[in-house]
Amino acid sequence: MSAQDEIIEEGSGNVFADLGFADPDTHLLKAQLVTRVAEAMQERKLTQIAAAKVTGSTQPELSRILRGQFRSVSVERLLAMLTRLGCKVDIVVRPQGRTTESAVIHFAGSVAKIGGSQR
Repeated sequence: MSAQDEIIEEGSGNVFADLGFADPDTHLLKAQLVTRVAEAMQERKLTQIAAAKVTGSTQPELSRILRGQFRSVSVERLLAMLTRLGCKVDIVVRPQGRTTESAVIHFAGSVAKIGGSQR
């Protein structure tokens, strides 16, 4: 195939959808959360062993997650890890297509507090 024959197709913005994964939105969300876990560890200068203790996991489990093997890890588990690493997690829920009306859910480990806000 010559360079003239190559077809370049624009991605959807979700590599998991582009690759045909089942439930690509959940995979993308997990990947984004895992990236934030890694950033939080780096900000706090934590080794995998220290971070595992803080998050309530084991070092081998944390290593697998950080290497992208997070299929069996729930979104809730990743959110809990982030809160244990000192991150504040806010979930914003709003009707599709609207940018002002929303409800913010503050996630703190296994407890969620709901409060309305205008954004």
